[in-house]
Amino acid sequence: MSSLVFFNYRGAELRYSFVSHLSDAFERHGINFFLDNHELRGKDLANLFVRIEESRIALAIFSTRYAESSWCMDELVKMKKCVDKGKLKVIPIFYKIRARDVRGQTGKFGDKFWELAKVSRGDKIKKWKDALECITGKMGLSLGKKCSEAGFIMEIIKEVKIVLAAIGREGKEHNYVSVLKNKKRKIWNCPYEPVHYKRSNIQKF
Repeated sequence: MSSLVFFNYRGAELRYSFVSHLSDAFERHGINFFLDNHELRGKDLANLFVRIEESRIALAIFSTRYAESSWCMDELVKMKKCVDKGKLKVIPIFYKIRARDVRGQTGKFGDKFWELAKVSRGDKIKKWKDALECITGKMGLSLGKKCSEAGFIMEIIKEVKIVLAAIGREGKEHNYVSVLKNKKRKIWNCPYEPVHYKRSNIQKF
């Protein structure tokens, strides 16, 4: 069975923590997904590109160390190409990092990005920057450093189900696109706080 949701993330940082909990939640909710550790070791990046093409949704999980991986960045470029062709929906997930740092390659994210850029070609760097601008411009979810990961994961599940339902309604995918244009990026509330998305709770960039 082809994957429905592709996880794009920095494995060395998140594989055995946040992404592990997220994949467990996907399994409990019966959502088909793909992780790179499902792939046989020794296969090249082109095989992951095939998995992206097979997917209907991708989660771009941005974290502090995300940009130290050229594989993460190359996957993001491939995801952008699929988005441009209308074949993929991408939900950006900002894991304990500011979206503006990802978009502008600043802060700790920027430090990792420019370290990688020093040993990369100019054309590749431009593609990475274009992909970051494209993907971070979409509606996504942000997790603060002192907030509940469990609650945040359930919010991701809810958003993914919304997208899957929209994709499943033949001829009505444009309805979801119109919804995104009217939604702002959410910042997940910390534990024990009421979940109300008032103006004061919306993260501005």
